[in-house]
Amino acid sequence: MITAERYHDFSSGHRVFGHESKCAYLHGHNYRVHFTVTAQRLDVVGRVMDFSTIKERLCGWLENNWDHRFLVYDRDPWAEALQQLDDKVVVVPFNPTAENIASYLLRFVGPTQLEGTGITLLKVAVEETRKCSASAVALPMERFG
Repeated sequence: MITAERYHDFSSGHRVFGHESKCAYLHGHNYRVHFTVTAQRLDVVGRVMDFSTIKERLCGWLENNWDHRFLVYDRDPWAEALQQLDDKVVVVPFNPTAENIASYLLRFVGPTQLEGTGITLLKVAVEETRKCSASAVALPMERFG
């Protein structure tokens, strides 16, 4: 298997609903997200996918939807108040941990942004800090449909 990887940095705030420590409070991170893609065969140039296409489709989605925004879980009791306070608050269907962010990007964002390309988003790694990261990897049956 041959893969191509591109990373993208974005800044976003969140709070982890139910967290037992300081992550329960409003705070933010300078995230780094690594997108790893694969294909059944390389294109005529010898690539999985041009890096600029990964930037346009996946990194662009992050820029347009989550960069300089605040992510809040739709089940968080603060969600409605935060959204009324600032229209840059994005209510998401998951508790915004690094693990859940990676999973959401892999399972929901990737397939829509790569639809029709023949490319599979194989892995998403989310660095919350330089020391802390989480990854989501496609199961074998999720690869190549």
